[in-house]
Amino acid sequence: MSKDFDEYLLDDNLHINWYPGHMKKTKELVQNNLKLVDVVVELLDSRIPFSSKNPEIDELVGNKPRVVVLNKIDMADREKTDRWIKYYDKLGIKAIPVDAMKGIGVNKIIDECKKANKEKMDHLIEKGRKERAVRLMIVGVPNVGKSSLINKLTGRRSTQTGDKPGVTKGKQWVRLKGNLELLDTPGILWPKFEDQEVALNLAFSRAIKDEVLDVETLALRLIEKLMLIEPEKLKERYKLDSLGETPIETMDMIGIKRGFRAGKNELDYTRIATTVLNEFREGKIGKITLEDVTDIKNV
Repeated sequence: MSKDFDEYLLDDNLHINWYPGHMKKTKELVQNNLKLVDVVVELLDSRIPFSSKNPEIDELVGNKPRVVVLNKIDMADREKTDRWIKYYDKLGIKAIPVDAMKGIGVNKIIDECKKANKEKMDHLIEKGRKERAVRLMIVGVPNVGKSSLINKLTGRRSTQTGDKPGVTKGKQWVRLKGNLELLDTPGILWPKFEDQEVALNLAFSRAIKDEVLDVETLALRLIEKLMLIEPEKLKERYKLDSLGETPIETMDMIGIKRGFRAGKNELDYTRIATTVLNEFREGKIGKITLEDVTDIKNV
């Protein structure tokens, strides 16, 4: 695999490190083009609002007006989403819950971006200059739903979308409704995961490619987390009367219940793992948010 693309190093405990050259290039792209935009739209996954936030964004954006978008609310716990909205409100940043696939909340983004840039536009008009389009930049980690959001903002299929990180490539300006212009950039991640919990959450949501991970161990870690925060939803989805004492026991119970066998006396752990991961990502296990404001240190 080229050094310019995704590289992961995993040990037996699924320790994840990432050194992607193209992410460095994208960071430079954001830095170089930030002066061209009026408002930055920071797109987060509402199931993992902390983990899906690039820790370098605050420094990159600085005092530039910003709107936070919490996407995929159709798969997230609404009460926890509301707490994240209140958290950002205390920081003086508007956070908008959105389902980009269905277009829910998208018009609020347009309104809020105009509101965030109103002072600048009023100043231009006072100087006798003609009001121009508000220029936006959307930033976010891979697979957070940028392409889907852009498609809804434009009202047409203007960018390629897919359920794999890194589908959007390069830089493109897109005309939006309501006299807005958008500078799209690829998703950006940081070069090293300081917190392995963050890395796992990104892997659970598929911001990190399954192809380079041990999906069986990853699914086991997801089951472990769901046993802790959403045991009832886990039991309901897989029709279990109770959960195992350990994550591997629960994984076995899911495999037996679904009939995922590789032989008479063996379970097909790859099939179990793929099923659990996919069903979490598709919201079939329930509306689940893996991170609550109260769980995050230094927040």
